[in-house]
Amino acid sequence: MEPRHIIPEERLPPGFAVGLERSADPPHPPANPAATVVLLRDTRAGPESFLLRRNRSSGFVPGAYVFPGGRVDPGDADPALVAHALALPAEPDAGYWLAAVRETFEETGVLLAEFAGGRPDAAALVHWRDALLEDRATLADALAALGARADLTGVVHFAHWITPLAEPRRFDTRFFAAACPAGTEAAPDAREMSAALWIRPGEALDRFRAGQLPMVFPTVHTLETLAAYDSVEHALAELRSRTVRPIMPRLVRAPGGIGIVIDEEKADE
Repeated sequence: MEPRHIIPEERLPPGFAVGLERSADPPHPPANPAATVVLLRDTRAGPESFLLRRNRSSGFVPGAYVFPGGRVDPGDADPALVAHALALPAEPDAGYWLAAVRETFEETGVLLAEFAGGRPDAAALVHWRDALLEDRATLADALAALGARADLTGVVHFAHWITPLAEPRRFDTRFFAAACPAGTEAAPDAREMSAALWIRPGEALDRFRAGQLPMVFPTVHTLETLAAYDSVEHALAELRSRTVRPIMPRLVRAPGGIGIVIDEEKADE
């Protein structure tokens, strides 16, 4: 099968596909469960998504612009946390959904939650965000202290990407989308991220093609999908209607860069 996309190597994060030439034979590193969240907001020019730039020292795709997200931790499926979740769907596993809430809060300061006594002030949110990042508290602790429940009502699970076998660090990642709650500001955590921006998907793709916005293929593919929507409501409705199947691309060297081949419905066994 011919590559669906060929990306010039200079547009990719440093070190991407470093293992491409290694043997295709097993063993391969396992794919760790992870969650990624596409935060969206409406503007007069159309919907925007929130992108973060990983620090150059990051162990995974350093320097890349990514959506908020990260690994699913064992505590993300803790019954104490599940008890603080509102409208938790049955699929995928609870750990993915609650990792999505936790990672979004840690990386952007946006807490996808319902608050019994109204949204807390910024200082309280900063306090509990720092407590999570410094392992002084769990998300369940934060929600209980803030009088909140993780609110999955408007969160949409719309894609399932598995890192190619050639990569030394692999993730089995569920992609979610959500509207940024009104009255909240997204801000990156400098410990992991060096920059952040709200940007319309079409503009992000233009900057990527110009070599100004390094991204990996699932991010690019997601932005291509989002570029078709004229509002956050439209995007979430369309994404919710999708059938989610696992996608594990293959990376191949091609004239001009790295080619991405997608074998439909192929998952990591």
